[in-house]
Amino acid sequence: MIHIERVCAVCGRSIAWHRKWTRDAESVNYCSDACRKRGLSARDRHIEQIILDLLEQRAAEASICPSEVARRLAADGDWRVLMEPVRMAARRLQRAGRIDITQQGRPVDPDTAKGPVRLRLRQVGVLA
Repeated sequence: MIHIERVCAVCGRSIAWHRKWTRDAESVNYCSDACRKRGLSARDRHIEQIILDLLEQRAAEASICPSEVARRLAADGDWRVLMEPVRMAARRLQRAGRIDITQQGRPVDPDTAKGPVRLRLRQVGVLA
Protein backbone atom coordinates (compact mmCIF):
# COMPACT_ATOMS: atom_id res chain seq x y z
CA MET A 1 0.00 0.00 0.00
CA ILE A 2 1.34 3.43 -0.96
CA HIS A 3 1.09 6.17 1.64
CA ILE A 4 0.92 9.65 0.19
CA GLU A 5 2.42 12.32 2.40
CA ARG A 6 -0.30 14.67 3.55
CA VAL A 7 0.41 18.18 4.79
CA CYS A 8 -1.93 20.23 6.97
CA ALA A 9 -3.41 23.13 5.00
CA VAL A 10 -3.26 25.40 8.04
CA CYS A 11 -0.07 24.72 10.00
CA GLY A 12 2.04 23.13 7.24
CA ARG A 13 3.03 20.11 9.35
CA SER A 14 3.07 16.56 8.00
CA ILE A 15 -0.03 14.60 8.87
CA ALA A 16 0.56 11.19 10.42
CA TRP A 17 -1.02 8.39 8.41
CA HIS A 18 -4.06 6.67 9.91
CA ARG A 19 -5.29 3.35 8.62
CA LYS A 20 -8.91 4.54 8.55
CA TRP A 21 -7.95 6.98 5.75
CA THR A 22 -7.34 4.17 3.25
CA ARG A 23 -10.58 4.86 1.37
CA ASP A 24 -10.67 8.65 1.61
CA ALA A 25 -7.08 9.87 2.01
CA GLU A 26 -7.66 12.73 -0.43
CA SER A 27 -10.21 14.31 1.90
CA VAL A 28 -7.71 14.65 4.76
CA ASN A 29 -6.56 18.28 4.83
CA TYR A 30 -5.96 19.06 8.50
CA CYS A 31 -3.73 17.56 11.18
CA SER A 32 -6.12 18.27 14.04
CA ASP A 33 -9.53 19.56 15.00
CA ALA A 34 -7.84 22.79 16.10
CA CYS A 35 -6.48 23.39 12.57
CA ARG A 36 -9.81 22.42 11.02
CA LYS A 37 -11.64 24.96 13.22
CA ARG A 38 -9.01 27.65 12.74
CA GLY A 39 -8.87 27.41 8.96
CA LEU A 40 -6.87 29.78 6.76
CA SER A 41 -7.69 33.45 7.02
CA ALA A 42 -6.81 36.60 5.12
CA ARG A 43 -4.45 37.36 8.02
CA ASP A 44 -2.57 34.10 7.35
CA ARG A 45 -2.13 35.05 3.68
CA HIS A 46 -1.02 38.52 4.79
CA ILE A 47 1.70 36.97 6.97
CA GLU A 48 2.89 34.86 4.02
CA GLN A 49 3.06 38.00 1.87
CA ILE A 50 5.07 39.88 4.50
CA ILE A 51 7.57 37.00 4.64
CA LEU A 52 7.96 37.10 0.85
CA ASP A 53 8.18 40.92 0.79
CA LEU A 54 10.92 40.99 3.43
CA LEU A 55 12.89 38.31 1.60
CA GLU A 56 12.57 40.05 -1.76
CA GLN A 57 14.02 43.23 -0.22
CA ARG A 58 17.20 41.34 0.70
CA ALA A 59 20.05 39.95 -1.36
CA ALA A 60 19.25 36.65 -3.11
CA GLU A 61 21.18 34.54 -0.58
CA ALA A 62 20.14 36.54 2.49
CA SER A 63 17.78 35.21 5.12
CA ILE A 64 15.48 36.61 7.78
CA CYS A 65 14.53 35.53 11.25
CA PRO A 66 10.84 34.70 11.77
CA SER A 67 10.83 37.23 14.63
CA GLU A 68 11.44 40.02 12.09
CA VAL A 69 8.09 39.19 10.52
CA ALA A 70 6.35 39.03 13.90
CA ARG A 71 7.82 42.39 14.91
CA ARG A 72 6.64 43.96 11.67
CA LEU A 73 3.11 42.65 12.31
CA ALA A 74 2.92 43.66 15.98
CA ALA A 75 1.28 47.05 16.24
CA ASP A 76 1.18 46.98 20.04
CA GLY A 77 4.69 45.64 20.50
CA ASP A 78 3.70 42.15 21.71
CA TRP A 79 5.28 40.29 18.81
CA ARG A 80 5.90 36.99 20.64
CA VAL A 81 2.23 35.96 20.38
CA LEU A 82 2.60 36.17 16.60
CA MET A 83 5.52 33.76 16.37
CA GLU A 84 3.44 30.59 15.89
CA PRO A 85 1.30 32.11 13.09
CA VAL A 86 4.57 33.23 11.42
CA ARG A 87 6.06 29.73 11.78
CA MET A 88 2.88 28.23 10.32
CA ALA A 89 3.03 30.60 7.34
CA ALA A 90 6.72 29.75 6.83
CA ARG A 91 5.95 26.02 6.81
CA ARG A 92 3.18 26.53 4.25
CA LEU A 93 5.53 28.56 2.02
CA GLN A 94 8.28 25.96 2.40
CA ARG A 95 5.89 23.14 1.45
CA ALA A 96 4.77 25.20 -1.56
CA GLY A 97 8.40 25.47 -2.69
CA ARG A 98 8.63 29.26 -2.27
CA ILE A 99 11.13 29.47 0.62
CA ASP A 100 13.63 27.35 2.51
CA ILE A 101 13.65 27.02 6.27
CA THR A 102 17.30 26.79 7.29
CA GLN A 103 19.59 26.18 10.22
CA GLN A 104 23.27 27.02 9.89
CA GLY A 105 22.65 27.88 6.23
CA ARG A 106 21.27 24.45 5.29
CA PRO A 107 17.63 23.63 4.54
CA VAL A 108 15.92 21.61 7.27
CA ASP A 109 12.68 19.70 7.59
CA PRO A 110 10.33 21.99 9.52
CA ASP A 111 8.73 18.99 11.22
CA THR A 112 11.96 17.93 12.89
CA ALA A 113 13.95 21.17 13.23
CA LYS A 114 14.77 22.13 16.81
CA GLY A 115 15.99 25.54 17.83
CA PRO A 116 16.24 28.81 15.92
CA VAL A 117 15.60 28.81 12.19
CA ARG A 118 15.96 31.34 9.40
CA LEU A 119 13.95 31.84 6.24
CA ARG A 120 15.28 32.49 2.74
CA LEU A 121 13.90 32.46 -0.77
CA ARG A 122 14.23 29.10 -2.47
CA GLN A 123 17.39 29.05 -4.51
CA VAL A 124 16.56 28.35 -8.17
CA GLY A 125 18.50 25.38 -9.48
CA VAL A 126 19.64 24.29 -6.00
CA LEU A 127 18.25 21.08 -4.60
CA ALA A 128 16.96 21.40 -1.06
